[in-house]
Amino acid sequence: MEDRRKRERRPVSAVVIALNEEHRIVPCLESLSWADEIVVVDSGSVDGTVALARRYTDKVHSVPWKGFGPQKQAAVDLAAHDAVFNADCDERVTPELAEEIQAILSGDEMLPGYSVPRRTFLGGKEIRHCGWYPDRTVRFFDRRNARYSDDIVHERVVVSGRVGECRHHLLHDSFSGVADLLAKLQRYGDLSARQMHEAGRRCRLSDVLLRPPFAFFRTYVLKLGFLDGFEGLLISATTAFLAFTKYVKLREMEKTDGEVV
Repeated sequence: MEDRRKRERRPVSAVVIALNEEHRIVPCLESLSWADEIVVVDSGSVDGTVALARRYTDKVHSVPWKGFGPQKQAAVDLAAHDAVFNADCDERVTPELAEEIQAILSGDEMLPGYSVPRRTFLGGKEIRHCGWYPDRTVRFFDRRNARYSDDIVHERVVVSGRVGECRHHLLHDSFSGVADLLAKLQRYGDLSARQMHEAGRRCRLSDVLLRPPFAFFRTYVLKLGFLDGFEGLLISATTAFLAFTKYVKLREMEKTDGEVV
C-alpha cells in the first residue's frame, strides 16, 4: 500500500543554486533526499562544490551568474517536474517539513504555491526577532503557475493564484559569525545598489542621512531586536550599515555614469 501511495504521489524536483558552497552544500542536499530529483545550478565554483553535488545527483548544470532571480528560474526551467521545491545551500529541510510536502503532493489538490517559515541562526544562535522570524517565503510551487522574479537580489516567487502556508520549518544557517554576516551584507549592498540603479533610482542626501538610523530603529526597536541580546544589536547595526553602503554605492554609480557632478 505504501509503494502504491508513493507511485500516485505527484513527482517533485528540488532545485538548488550554488557558488563555492563546499562547506555547507552537503547537509542541504542530504535534507532533500525525499525529492524525485535534485537539480543543482552552479555559477562557476572553484572549490569542491560541483564534485560534492555530483555525489547526490547527476543533474548538475553550469549557468553563468545573472542574479538570484534569473539563476533560480534557470534551475526551475531545468527541472523535470512541475512541482518544485527550492532550497538554498545554507538551508536544510526538516523531516517534518519533508513529510508535510509529501502529504501535499499525495493530496487531491495542490495549490499554485506554498510559503515556508524559516528558523534562522547566527553563529549557532537562533534569532527570533529582528524581522528574521518567521520570514515566510514561497519555496514550494507549481511552476506552471509561478516563476521567480527577475530581481538580481531579494528575489521572490510570483504566483498566479492562491498561496498556502506550510506549518513546518526550513532551518537557515545563514551566517556562521560576524565576518560571514558582514561579507554577505557587503555583497547584498552591491547587488541592491545595482538593482536600484538599473531601475532608475537616484541617491538623495536624505537617503544617506535618514535611512541608516531608521533601519536600526526599525530592526532593534520596532522588530524587537533587543530581545535577541548581543546578536540583535549586531544585526540591527549591520542592517543600518547595509542601508548606508547601498545608497553610497548607488551614488558612486551615478557619478560613474556622469549623472552627478
